[in-house]
Amino acid sequence: MNNYLKINKIDNVCVALADLKAGTAIVVDGREITLKNDIATGHKFAIKSLAEGENVIKYGFPVGHATTSIEAGEHVHVHNLKTNLKDDLEYTYRPVRTDLNIARSNLKFRGFRRYKGEVGLRNELWIVPTVGCINGQAQAIVDRVKRELDIPHIDDVRVYTHNYGCSQLGDDHVNTRRALAALAKHPNAGGVLVMSLGCENNQQADFKREMGEWDESRVRFLISQEVEDEVETGFLLMKELAERMRSDRREEMPLSALKIGLKCGGSDGFSGITANPLVGRFSDWLVSQGGSTVLTEVPEMFGAETILMNRAANSEVFDETVHLINDFKDYFRSMGQPIYENPSPGNKAGGISTLEDKSLGCTQKGGTAEVVDVLHYAEPLKQHGLNLLNAPGNDLVAASALALSGCQMVLFTTGRGTPFGSFVPTMKISTNTRLYDFKRNWIDFNAGSLLEGESMDTLLERFIGYVISVASGEKLKHEISGFKEIAIFKSGVTL
Repeated sequence: MNNYLKINKIDNVCVALADLKAGTAIVVDGREITLKNDIATGHKFAIKSLAEGENVIKYGFPVGHATTSIEAGEHVHVHNLKTNLKDDLEYTYRPVRTDLNIARSNLKFRGFRRYKGEVGLRNELWIVPTVGCINGQAQAIVDRVKRELDIPHIDDVRVYTHNYGCSQLGDDHVNTRRALAALAKHPNAGGVLVMSLGCENNQQADFKREMGEWDESRVRFLISQEVEDEVETGFLLMKELAERMRSDRREEMPLSALKIGLKCGGSDGFSGITANPLVGRFSDWLVSQGGSTVLTEVPEMFGAETILMNRAANSEVFDETVHLINDFKDYFRSMGQPIYENPSPGNKAGGISTLEDKSLGCTQKGGTAEVVDVLHYAEPLKQHGLNLLNAPGNDLVAASALALSGCQMVLFTTGRGTPFGSFVPTMKISTNTRLYDFKRNWIDFNAGSLLEGESMDTLLERFIGYVISVASGEKLKHEISGFKEIAIFKSGVTL
């Protein structure tokens, strides 16, 4: 097997699958090329001479243009490649339809039946603070529950602390309230205590209106300023909820009940070659079973957005996708920030040179299915199929946003590695075997075997089996370590 890869037949660069030394002679498309530089794993090198200003093609699309003439065999990276992206573009709907042609499966998973037909993958007991002021008291309640109650039937007891809920205005305040209300209703929780201080601007009455309908047997409310001992009162409410959860049992559920978030972070030059295409194949498979997937990280759609726009189910979804992209650009400009200040230092070290390079790899997690809907931040899923969600690229904020829209699990691909976890199972999928072997305490599944000869079909079959096992209760590495958090997308001033 070659230690370099030409991804698309029209590409004018290859990607090194291992460290390559200057002077090495390789053959691409029947032509011998001598490498002019050392090429690190995951990095690109030219396979033909490129003139200054000529587009560099990877994945079959431009990932920027050469800033100087580049010889065949020369390293192509940030020193000689620059983005083609500009602030505003005109978009035209040119529908592209893909027949997934994937057979229905008889597979099922085992989950918890919840209010109004929702399905949870975990049976957890949570405290949701409406304001950061009572984080400490909420943690004291959780500690006492773990210390004093017999709760082997509960997967986890946790307070999801945050710093918000007061001193916020306008849409920023509304986003926080909407996010926390969505958290309180998430089906992975079998019981929730919504805990307030009492004087915050995220008032409990407004919070309840935001929640709409909820399972009143599963959610309790406490205002700390209205009781003498909020820790004692909170403990008793949690004890009631724990008893209510004692009868909860996993049942067989159809695949159509799965709602899976798609996320990447710490990407490298293999992200768009191994892990992201694997997750894309899984997304197409799950959509074919009647399930739902959600793709977010809007800034990492820039440069590949037209691929998603042309897969819109209809002109209305196309228009919503255009607004999704342009509104996020306006958000950058409103903060006085450059729109294309991406990729990160870690991305660049891994071989990603421009935002187009990153986005064309990132969006592969959405497979080839049509886009059925575009969701606002913390808006619940309404349509089965592939959805887009308004949220940033930040790992914890984006993973939280996916879960707040109703995803019961997040698939997280990474080439650099990360130990974090959101408040739902967050599966780490490595793009390369070196990372998987080195960080077994972080990584749950290895897609790097694609570079070692395993076929995509074989790997996909193994991956589907693993996802179903996790959906049915098998714990991920971050669940074992206890690294579980929520991060709210804050976009406004603090009073």
